[in-house]
Amino acid sequence: MLKVLAIILGGGRGTRLYPLTKLRAKPAVPLAGKYRLIDIPVSNCINSGIQKIYVLTQFNSASLNRHIAQTYHFSPLSEGFVEILAAQQTPENSDWFQGTADAVRQYVTTFIEHKVDEFLLLSGDHLYHMDYRPFIQYHRQSGADLTISVLPVSQANASEFGILRINREGDVEEFREKPRGAQLLEMQTQPGIPGLDEEILSSKPYIASMGIYVFKKEALIRLLKEKAHFTDFSKEMIPSAVKDLRIKAYLFKDYWEDIGTIEAFYNANMQLLSQPVPTFDFYDVNHPVYTRPRFLPPSLISDSHIVESMVCDGCTVTGARIKHSIIGIRSRIDKGTLLEDCLIMGADYYQSRDEIAQNREQALPPIGIGPDTVIKRAIVDKNARIGKSVTILNRERIQEASREKEGIWISKGIVIIMKGAIVRDGTAI
Repeated sequence: MLKVLAIILGGGRGTRLYPLTKLRAKPAVPLAGKYRLIDIPVSNCINSGIQKIYVLTQFNSASLNRHIAQTYHFSPLSEGFVEILAAQQTPENSDWFQGTADAVRQYVTTFIEHKVDEFLLLSGDHLYHMDYRPFIQYHRQSGADLTISVLPVSQANASEFGILRINREGDVEEFREKPRGAQLLEMQTQPGIPGLDEEILSSKPYIASMGIYVFKKEALIRLLKEKAHFTDFSKEMIPSAVKDLRIKAYLFKDYWEDIGTIEAFYNANMQLLSQPVPTFDFYDVNHPVYTRPRFLPPSLISDSHIVESMVCDGCTVTGARIKHSIIGIRSRIDKGTLLEDCLIMGADYYQSRDEIAQNREQALPPIGIGPDTVIKRAIVDKNARIGKSVTILNRERIQEASREKEGIWISKGIVIIMKGAIVRDGTAI
């Protein structure tokens, strides 16, 4: 894998994940209480023996830069690196990234300096374990210019993905981005594709792109030059390249989830609590997920009842009831609190006792969740201050709402308490 360069596409503004992306880049959104989304593709690369990794981003990149710098360090005797490449002005281009292909094009001179044979393009908002070595080996053996990792999806979900039509040899004959109606029906997979039996096809009759591509170095460079007016891989460049390049499909048969929306993000986190085996296994010794070492103390839990939940490092939980929830790093949860189906992201720092006392004198709740509070089916972003006797239940079952000045957002019925928000004592949501 020394001849492979990984390029992780950090995404645009992350509007589908707003308000979690209000103050951070999409790849920097916290995951499972202690990780960040970017840790998934980077860890997959490291576990696959790929150590030349670039991350392309342009929005709210400060926390992402800090996380990358504090997390990923390779031996000075190796050529390994994980580096951020943010949108920049150059004599040739004064615009921001216009799309995934444009982002790669703007930095192609940096990429071609490396003595590699393949470029591995990845997305920064997917949850999955994948050893890229068999994928890349399949690409090399097939002689393809481009290989796309794919998986079967149902008709209900197909319009959310790039859909491929492939033949029995695994060659891609057509690629359509998010087709609907008659265009979607035309892309239905026919029986006889190796690795896809009739039982799978009956429930998942479409082949979807996972947004994971491996290009021959020369093929990508040529494609970026010849189709210079195209700015996005899945919407324009790959559909138009089917006739020009030899493109193969690689069937992926494990768990994969696009967590680019609030609902998908929330559900993916809650599914981590599944028993006996979660959908995505952070405890798999063969696929460790790396993140920033924070050197936090063990969590202190007293007089509490916790069921089907994760409690991350450095938390204090006193006299609380927690059911089917994730409690992020440095969380403080006071007595009498009930949390159910919640993702609590925790805090970036500990408050001193003097600061907490000063907050209380100002009638300002300290960071954390105050006593006698009830929260169900919610996401509480970092550094939020929730006072005592607060109820966050969405009893009216509101599906969409924005009270951004109050630090409250509702998406698909999920209540989000925004980063740094203040919820005063006795508030009912």
